[in-house]
Amino acid sequence: MPDAASLPPFRPLAQKLPDIECIRKPDGTVYLKQRHAPGDRPRTIPHALATRAAEHPDRDWLKQRNPETDQWEAITYGEGLRRTRALAQAFLDMGAGPESPVMILSGNSIETAMVMMAAMTVGAPAAPISVPYSLMSTDFAKLKHCFNAVKPKVLFAAQLPPFEPAIAALGDHGCTVITADGANGAVSYQGLLDTKVSPAVDAAMDTLTDDSIGKYLFTSGSTGMPKPVPTTQGAMCSMIGGVEGLRDDARDPEYDPSVPDNVLDWLPWNHISGSNVNFNGALWTGATFWIDGGKPTAALFGETIRNVLDCKPSTFGTAPIALAMLAEAMEENDELIHAFFANMRSIGYGGATLSDDLYDRIQNLAIKATGRRIPIITMYGATDTQGITVVHWEVERVGLIGLPIPGLTLKLVPTMGKLEVRVKGETVMPGYLNLPEKNAEVFDEEGYYCLGDAAKFVDEDDPNQGIIFDGRVGEDFKLSSGTWVSVGVLRPDLVAACSPLVFDAVICGQDKNFIGAMFWPSPAAFEEYVKTAGGDQMAAFIQLNKDLAAKVAAFNAAEPGSSRRIKRFLVMTEPPSIDKGEITDKGYVNQRMTQDCRADLVASLFVESPPPNVVQF
Repeated sequence: MPDAASLPPFRPLAQKLPDIECIRKPDGTVYLKQRHAPGDRPRTIPHALATRAAEHPDRDWLKQRNPETDQWEAITYGEGLRRTRALAQAFLDMGAGPESPVMILSGNSIETAMVMMAAMTVGAPAAPISVPYSLMSTDFAKLKHCFNAVKPKVLFAAQLPPFEPAIAALGDHGCTVITADGANGAVSYQGLLDTKVSPAVDAAMDTLTDDSIGKYLFTSGSTGMPKPVPTTQGAMCSMIGGVEGLRDDARDPEYDPSVPDNVLDWLPWNHISGSNVNFNGALWTGATFWIDGGKPTAALFGETIRNVLDCKPSTFGTAPIALAMLAEAMEENDELIHAFFANMRSIGYGGATLSDDLYDRIQNLAIKATGRRIPIITMYGATDTQGITVVHWEVERVGLIGLPIPGLTLKLVPTMGKLEVRVKGETVMPGYLNLPEKNAEVFDEEGYYCLGDAAKFVDEDDPNQGIIFDGRVGEDFKLSSGTWVSVGVLRPDLVAACSPLVFDAVICGQDKNFIGAMFWPSPAAFEEYVKTAGGDQMAAFIQLNKDLAAKVAAFNAAEPGSSRRIKRFLVMTEPPSIDKGEITDKGYVNQRMTQDCRADLVASLFVESPPPNVVQF
């Protein structure tokens, strides 16, 4: 892309510019917080629904495709409140409450949304569980762990047959099982919608406070079994208040707050991004939330494209891999370009770094469709903290994680030559459920939660320019020369340079003379190699290695030092295992666990005479 000065302007972002208070201590510790105060927030998430239903009873709230008719079906805010209250009464009748959660096994749907909202209405924590724990696991160990941690009273699955093995693995669970159709002895969700509502529902809702646990969200289990995170109503609503504190509609004269947003989203509701940022945020603003049945995979992304054409979203937040797939599709389809950018005000990404190349491609498409660039922003956070920082201004570069949300204080502590990120505020969890020893590990002496990530300033002299992700403190390692390798920065850069041939990598070399890498090939890319090779998988693998070697060589050529150059690599043929902890349910690779599980492959990278599958430079 040309120099920024010669490019069209950005569409203005309807948010306040940074105004950061920065306090530096003699030991190098830095405290950052916004001078902007938090904005309006609901009393609780169920109260937010009641408010919006009173204001806009006939406005579409949730939409999803009917799998039988392929047509969009919608429920209004008014109907959503009615269904929520009927289910809430049913849950009370089943014994659900603050000490008896409602566990959700299936993925995003209108039914799931109703179950989640109904549980919270009567103070029963909703516990949405990662679907792979039930459908991809072979031993159901993580599901059993989550079940035993929260001890639910009710289990919900949209369809029973796919989840029957998982539910059976729970043994004599003692729960009421609810499914959409009530098959095989389960209670019918549809039938519960006719439950007569008593004053007990309003009475239970009236007892909700900031300290009431709204959800149990589970960490991804990257360091063992998932940890249950009590997510309070206060934390979720403070998240909304922090975002509202940055709102400045006047900065975008074209934005009409009276016109409801269209939000298209696939991110799962067992994660903070999909559940507490996107879903709760859309509810508070009175948006229409389109449930995207697509996923950023070769088999399912066509569904997302269809949905974009129908929805014409106002905002769109997803993982960089999905943005890459969308950019590729738009480059071949002018109708899709114009549908995507017709109402778009900003694009959000998270979970991984956005490459400069992808950023430029998206901006070129935005310019083609609108004559302007589009703000591309990100939010940084964790299950334990919700959103912490956000890019809330138009920026020319990628890699920023922004600045703290109003109401939060960021603490940057010198650690191992970097600044470790810690945070305190109303959005941070009170502590893991029944894990006092772990809680003692993750909170420091001032009560700040320690994320284990590192950050650095764009400009040390001007904190308002934001901070940049600087890797995981615990993943970094030293070569035998004493040179530090920043894995959290190197890995996404290397993966981006090797796109679209790989979907992730593991960086190796602790106490070794050089860096080695192990790649997982992109299934879609490898499938194309197999087709080109006439079905010969060995020939396809050989050609993939050759092409990947060229990309790694080009990456190395641009890197001056040993902390960034890859001397040897191999391609793994066995996919990552969620049961072994090699990959989290979010799709993030656990570097250390993968190296432990594949110690023989790691060793082959560093032997004096490596085997034929190891490519060396």
